[in-house]
Amino acid sequence: MKRILLIEDNTEVRENTAEILELSQYEVLTAENGKIGVKLALSATPDLIICDIMMPEMDGYGVLHALSKNETTAAIPFIFLTAKADRTDFRKGMEMGADDYITKPFDDIELLNAVEARLKKSAMVRADVPQTAEGINEFLRHAGKGITAENEQYETFEFKKKQEIYYYGKRPQYLYFVAKGKIKTFKINDDGKELITAIYKEGEFFGYTTLLEDTTYQDTAEALDDSELLLIPKTEFLNVIGSDKMVAEKFIKLLAQNLIEKEEQLLNLAYNSLRKRIANGLLQVNEKYKSDDNDKPKLEISREALAQVVGTATESLIRILSDFKSEKYIEIVGGKIYVLDEKKLKDLLN
Repeated sequence: MKRILLIEDNTEVRENTAEILELSQYEVLTAENGKIGVKLALSATPDLIICDIMMPEMDGYGVLHALSKNETTAAIPFIFLTAKADRTDFRKGMEMGADDYITKPFDDIELLNAVEARLKKSAMVRADVPQTAEGINEFLRHAGKGITAENEQYETFEFKKKQEIYYYGKRPQYLYFVAKGKIKTFKINDDGKELITAIYKEGEFFGYTTLLEDTTYQDTAEALDDSELLLIPKTEFLNVIGSDKMVAEKFIKLLAQNLIEKEEQLLNLAYNSLRKRIANGLLQVNEKYKSDDNDKPKLEISREALAQVVGTATESLIRILSDFKSEKYIEIVGGKIYVLDEKKLKDLLN
């Protein structure tokens, strides 16, 4: 049974609202002012809070501010209950982190719909999101207003190997999710040489930095393999990010899962020896080609592309790969690389 905290100074409104909620099988805690409400929220940790704005002792804004500063209550869905319909009140509450508003007088259906919607969204935010096209579609269906209709979902689009997805200097139109295959992003330097900036595998997003910064693409994206991508329109992506703080935080965590990897890659380029850099590059690319049923994947990446990942000349890469082969770290068969001993490669980084 979901627990709801109702903070309302008007006795009649408080009792009537509590009765509606209890008849719908919710456990209801009540408080007649903001101070008591904050204490109850901290001690009982409700699943949702409904709070009046204008109250003695501490108003609704004070309650929201106090609870947002506490780790145990900051993520609890918060609905303002108010007779004031002034847009400035709505805007102030939303800027402070309120999730919704119900304006008095209200009927039971309006109240229960708002409560159910917030609890469903809260459950969605707390749940693990499968890193699949179906999982992302399910997340977006419940993420925010204007996102895919109840039975609608975004389709995946096929891209052939070496097909370009977006180009340097173009304005972004989509957020991309890799449903199948692998994608590389790269830049061309002043000498006309290609430098790979990232490789994305199944279950990863790319293209979001440019969308958030509202700039043009600073690299080019190309399919390394035959791939399938989920394309999420820019306007709907920004709607998810801007519609709800909890949803935005969840989505950003999904987007940024590989930021630590990128940071480590930059540190690797800056400070490690060539052997360490190539060992690290092999481990990174090997991780991209792994699957649940493939413990020792073949790295179907050209020597030139691997050199670009590492940031070195192809000739230097080939020399170190030859050393790694003789040391039994890797095997090279038919131009494909197999990592034989991840542990020894990882030991090189220490």
